[in-house]
Amino acid sequence: MKIKRHDKIRELIGRFDIETQEELAERLNMEGFNVTQATVSRDIRELKLTKMPNGRGKQCYTLLKKEEDEMKDKYIRIFCDGFVSMDMAQNLLVIKTVSGLAMAVAAALDGLHLPQVVGCIAGDDTIMCAVRSVEDTVVLMKEVQKMVNRNRDRKQ
Repeated sequence: MKIKRHDKIRELIGRFDIETQEELAERLNMEGFNVTQATVSRDIRELKLTKMPNGRGKQCYTLLKKEEDEMKDKYIRIFCDGFVSMDMAQNLLVIKTVSGLAMAVAAALDGLHLPQVVGCIAGDDTIMCAVRSVEDTVVLMKEVQKMVNRNRDRKQ
């Protein structure tokens, strides 16, 4: 029942501008789910819902994960738009970028929170990326190449 209720909550906040727990509980009850405000409160916490401006002066519930996914897509686009090439030197990954974009590409790479990456230092067109190990550098290069290839395939 909880899984169906969570699915219905996702659907409702996607269709309606829901501002309060009471409003969400009311809509769930209209859909046949017998819920209390306490149940809705727990569901909101478990689903990691947050309130965001809807552009019409209201603060409405939204899925935080959706926004994280949108940010991830933006980071991938920024990374791929500036990426030129890469090479490794032990546990350092050296990434060449379009001139002037190294800082943006490094920030995008950091924003992706890849587990292999310790951190990045950027110049004008070169990024030095510290990676946890030589093995992780190989894994990271494969991930980066897949990401770049997928992005290029989408553009075609």
